[in-house]
Amino acid sequence: MGQPQKSLRDEQQILALCSVLQSLREEDDVDVLISSTISYIQQEFDYSLIWIALYDRHQHTLLGKGGITPDQDKSFLHKRVLLNAGDILEQVVIEQGPLGVVDLRNETRAAAWQEFGTKNNIQGTIFWPIRHKNRFLGLLLLGSKRWGYLLTGDSKIRLTMILGVLGAVLYQKEIDLQQKQAKRPDQPLLKLLENIRVLNNLDQRLKAVVEATHKFVSPTRTNIYWFERQGRYFWCRMSNHLVNIGRDYGDKQPAPGMTVQELSELYYALSVNEIVWIGDARSSLQSHFTAQLLKRLRVRSLLAAPILWQKDLLGFLAVEDHEPRIWAEADKNFLQGAAGLISLVAPIDSMESTIKQIQDDTQLSSQVAQAIYHKHEFNDALHNCARKLLARLAATRFLLLKYDVDHNNYQIIYQSQPHNRRPLTLALDDLAQVDHSLLKYAKAAVEVEKLDEDLRFFNWRHPLIEHGVRSQLICNCSQGHAPTVLLLITHETHRSWSTLEKELLWVVSQQIGVIVQQLQLQIDNEQQQKVLHSIQQCLTAIEHSEQNPTTETSENHLERTVIAQIASVLDCPLVLMLSWSSGQTYAEIIESITDKRFQIAADAQVTINSEALIQWALGQNSYLNFSVDDLPPETRKWLHGPDIGHILIIALRTGAVYVPTGVVVIADHRQRQWSQLNLDAIQTLVTQLAWSRRQLQITQLLESNNQELQELNWYKHSRLEEIQRTTALLLEQIHDLGIPSNDLTRTRYQLLLQQLDQTTASMTGLLKLEKWQLHHNTETMPISTLLKRSLERVETLFEQHKLWVGVHGLGKSSAEYQSVNSPSFLSGIQTSSYPSSMAIAGDIVKIELILHELLVFACHRSQSGGRIDIWCRRLDEELLELSITDHGIIEPQLLAELDHNTPKDFLALSLVDQPPGLHLRICQNIIQQLGGELHIYQLPDSRVVSRLILPLAAKNH
Repeated sequence: MGQPQKSLRDEQQILALCSVLQSLREEDDVDVLISSTISYIQQEFDYSLIWIALYDRHQHTLLGKGGITPDQDKSFLHKRVLLNAGDILEQVVIEQGPLGVVDLRNETRAAAWQEFGTKNNIQGTIFWPIRHKNRFLGLLLLGSKRWGYLLTGDSKIRLTMILGVLGAVLYQKEIDLQQKQAKRPDQPLLKLLENIRVLNNLDQRLKAVVEATHKFVSPTRTNIYWFERQGRYFWCRMSNHLVNIGRDYGDKQPAPGMTVQELSELYYALSVNEIVWIGDARSSLQSHFTAQLLKRLRVRSLLAAPILWQKDLLGFLAVEDHEPRIWAEADKNFLQGAAGLISLVAPIDSMESTIKQIQDDTQLSSQVAQAIYHKHEFNDALHNCARKLLARLAATRFLLLKYDVDHNNYQIIYQSQPHNRRPLTLALDDLAQVDHSLLKYAKAAVEVEKLDEDLRFFNWRHPLIEHGVRSQLICNCSQGHAPTVLLLITHETHRSWSTLEKELLWVVSQQIGVIVQQLQLQIDNEQQQKVLHSIQQCLTAIEHSEQNPTTETSENHLERTVIAQIASVLDCPLVLMLSWSSGQTYAEIIESITDKRFQIAADAQVTINSEALIQWALGQNSYLNFSVDDLPPETRKWLHGPDIGHILIIALRTGAVYVPTGVVVIADHRQRQWSQLNLDAIQTLVTQLAWSRRQLQITQLLESNNQELQELNWYKHSRLEEIQRTTALLLEQIHDLGIPSNDLTRTRYQLLLQQLDQTTASMTGLLKLEKWQLHHNTETMPISTLLKRSLERVETLFEQHKLWVGVHGLGKSSAEYQSVNSPSFLSGIQTSSYPSSMAIAGDIVKIELILHELLVFACHRSQSGGRIDIWCRRLDEELLELSITDHGIIEPQLLAELDHNTPKDFLALSLVDQPPGLHLRICQNIIQQLGGELHIYQLPDSRVVSRLILPLAAKNH
């Protein structure tokens, strides 16, 4: 019988829930909504205390809206509760989640409710937030006389649904209330636009804007301040007070004129189209300036919106109040819209004068552009342009600057100023990197309103201020390129220029830049033609000196010819060369002097390693110029000419791996500056001299070496011919004597005759086939036989150095780390024990000589008692690898020079120019001609490897 009663109870709960939800959705009165919620909770839930409060976020309090209590005192349910830090009520507000207390009487975090709970015996309590869209709207408090605060799942669901609908309705009511209370600026602005359209002049329109703004915002005062660029100050052009601006001002009246310096931060904020607001301890400006501004305007609240046209600040619309005030968004929006209307109508007042000004600017630009096609009229056009620009921009000076590379500063190439001003004779320093980048990437004229305070162009501040400059406009005459030509407009007071004026100056500057560039190209072309002619003469002299050296100065004729041409190109009184060869200690002085006051001690001994000029030049990849005062006393002893003041040095460089063997020294007066064009020409001449000198030295060296090799080859070949002739004669005599009768003697005699025949035959082939070049034969030999014969030739060296040797890779018959004194050492390598496929093919005699050279080199570099290993390994069907490893010591420089990838400097002393490096280089070349390879390198464990790659004989052999 319990189940039907439970079903009936559930149905009644659902009906009651639906009824209260419907009433909450349809009700508009907040008090009725709360009353309905309290009634439903009272009927459906067994709680002695029910309290609903709404949250006031401005005052951070809870305002009680009603409920039920155990006693008859209802006043407690309608009181305002202030939320304190650490309070349980504030915790619910912050976390926006339900919070339970098992016994309200013992809860110290709810002081106001603890006393009430003690008085009415309230124990279990639940604090449930009323929220919507993460916005806290109120709170529900449920208290019971039972201990604990648990709710059943069904009760939680119903309570959550009720409070969720109540929160959504309260949220919508709050939004509707805010919309009703908010001021809407759109309608007043539309009405203001209608009024402005029918008015005749600008002052009437400004007056209408002031009246509409004052009516909407309701401040103490509404003003329009206008900006004068030349004086850089604001004046009150229109106000809602019907008083004569500029007469007697009381404590509550604004000042009629205010300079930009007084309104610095306000001015810069308005210039970038930012609205400025100050009120009730809040400000969009910095705090220290805010106090100064309010004191200057004699107000306590301010709201200002800029009036802009083409990015130029015409003035600003301001509403001011004598009391602290929080400006609403509607006030800011209306003020910004009203200032925008002024921006639209302000230019119409001066439309005719603006049109005429644009026509004059266009005519001025066209006159400058015509000068591009008529170069002879450039000065006249520039004079006319400067005069009109100064009048148009109300400026004092017109300066055209050009960067001087030689002096590293900007020179004035043209200037114009009023008749009562003197021309400037100064030169401006090079720009700082930040200013250089600013002008390079600028697409408009750069304005400096206050030169004495602006950090830009700081290098120019002092000289310009000394000549009366206080503000300026700067244009890079070549947009996107380095600022080599600049147009500078200056004024003697602090001021600014409009966007239209800056655009005019920018257009004119770009046209002037084209003309100056054309003139500079013409000048550069003439200088280049002159330098090119000098270089051609110098190169012709170099060619002539190489083909027909004079007999008197044949050793230094090339050097003297080139330094004489360098002196001619630079028109320089002293050019000398410090020359040396690889391995020398002292440098030779080769001079070309045209002035006795630049005389030097040509016979002085100049030490290469300690001479400053040589070491400085070798430390630079290019030229180096400096003052004579930088020279050490040792150099001044021989470079002692009294008029020597400025010096330029450059080393004779060719390839990166080739060591310079000379330094050119150029000297002139202290004031001498060399242009970049001349420096480039000199560098070209010196580089050509370095290569020609090197080529001449290599030619001489090769000719000398070739002559020596020819003599040596002739001598050795002649000796071989004589040996061969003598040997043949001896053999002939032996044959004539006959064979001895003794068997043992006869056998030995025949063996000697056979060896002599073989030696004679080999010498005969050497003389006939290899008289002036090598001849390669093709033979085959087992690798074991080759190793055996090679090791027999160096057996004496093994014994002398007490070396151990091991042969690996020859199969079972290999000799592994046997002492050379052991009889089994060489006998362990047998030809018959090795397959025929492991025979090598090629010129066996030359391969055996190369292998012998490698073994000898390994023995000489190994220490006594050391070990040498020979490794044989087949690489593939065609190649065999034979490696000799030892623990000897080898110079890293020799390994680097034996590497074929390393270029060789023929003029520098090298380890491959003398044995053993020379012999190893010859072995590398010969084995490469035979189709093999030879590499010598060092392993990480310091072992030295001589790796020989040899071709294998074909199997059918």
